[in-house]
Amino acid sequence: MKTIARFALAASLLTLALPAQAGVGDLLVAPTRIILDGGKGTEVILNNIGDETAVYRISVELKRMREDGSFEDVATPSASETAARDMIVYAPRRVTLPPKQPQTIRIAARAPAGLPDGEYRVHMLFRAVPPPQPPVQTPADFKGIGFALTPVYGVTIPIIVRLGNLSATAGIAKVTKVDAGGRPAVSLELSRNGSRSTFGEVRVMKAGIKEPIAVQRGIAVYTELGHRTVTVPIDERFAAQASGPVTVQYLEAADGATTTLAETSAVLR
Repeated sequence: MKTIARFALAASLLTLALPAQAGVGDLLVAPTRIILDGGKGTEVILNNIGDETAVYRISVELKRMREDGSFEDVATPSASETAARDMIVYAPRRVTLPPKQPQTIRIAARAPAGLPDGEYRVHMLFRAVPPPQPPVQTPADFKGIGFALTPVYGVTIPIIVRLGNLSATAGIAKVTKVDAGGRPAVSLELSRNGSRSTFGEVRVMKAGIKEPIAVQRGIAVYTELGHRTVTVPIDERFAAQASGPVTVQYLEAADGATTTLAETSAVLR
């Protein structure tokens, strides 16, 4: 008996490292990070930069950050994660975008009465809906199971709701020079304490060089973590100077101002 199965492979793209917009396939999403205070809502703009009409489905997911900065899906949500998912409202939930056309998605948070102060987070997924495919044709003499794989692309962005007067502190430790895929890099550990997450860029500075010899933007440490590891590639222009004393900074930008969350001195060998 011939059995033909069609599978959709979903590939989510995290966009913390892109400051202005994120894209996969023919979809651009901006902004790539949203912070709400439980009051006034905001908007996300989807833009189809392709040459064909595309359909996208919008949904929210719960994810937890691992200590290496990757994410895992939440199988059993905590009370705060359930509250985060339930308070987010958005529309529309499915859009059809003609070529070169944008679409606005309205997003708001409706926190229930009595919800404790704190930071709540979901991840919004914009997933492409593949067009109908013709039946798979197999040779007459084929025996077994046939597979037709249809890739399904998506973009995810974090939506963070902050209630109350929240704060956070950070630290930097375990700075060392490593090899990352054949390129020199700086490995370090970021620590976080407090009632909110941190988000910013890591810079490695060396005396006598005006620019950072290594920089990584969009580095978050979410509230489920007390620390995470970060690997920052060294700019190839400064590879020869990437040894000896350096200063490592973790900077956060908000409301037009940049704050140094943490800073430490280290020696690269």
